[in-house]
Amino acid sequence: MGSRASSLLREEDIDEIKKETGFSHSQITRLYSRFHSLDKGENGALSREDFQRIPELAINPLGDRIINAFFPEGEDQVNFRGFMRTLAHFRPVEDNEKNKDMISGEPLNSRTNKLHFAFQLYDLDRDDKISRDELLQVLRMMVGVNISDEQLGSIADRTIQEADTNGDMCISFSEFTKVLEKVDVEQKMSIRFLH
Repeated sequence: MGSRASSLLREEDIDEIKKETGFSHSQITRLYSRFHSLDKGENGALSREDFQRIPELAINPLGDRIINAFFPEGEDQVNFRGFMRTLAHFRPVEDNEKNKDMISGEPLNSRTNKLHFAFQLYDLDRDDKISRDELLQVLRMMVGVNISDEQLGSIADRTIQEADTNGDMCISFSEFTKVLEKVDVEQKMSIRFLH
């Protein structure tokens, strides 16, 4: 199956994806095979439903937020290159030698890009800040009914109070980054992809 999948990818495409994401040739062909097996519509793109069939995402309390991260705003399908760009955020940082984000010029798996990816999981309305309501929604997704609304509210209030340095009762990306400055994000947001 791996050889069939790689034959559907042109060498030029593989080379471009390697440059953009930092994945090796074998990783790209292996991930293409996985992408192809998830593509139930066999149209060269994945839908949200295709992602929801992945057991690990189906049981993850943030599964829907993670799935949404694969889709640009207003899009309901993601092609292989978009799939690879999102996965590149989870490459271990020590492998970031060449893959550059076209916008920031930083590797897709840099600390800043990993933090931005995590920030977007909380920024539900994509207004570049995390409000108390957004924080509550994400906390509720993570803990379900195991904690009362009052306790969740207290956690959200305390989190915003600690993170909010400009007094707007929201968490900006720079405030989010400051709170996580001592956290080993590079390690915690990494997946070892087979070579």
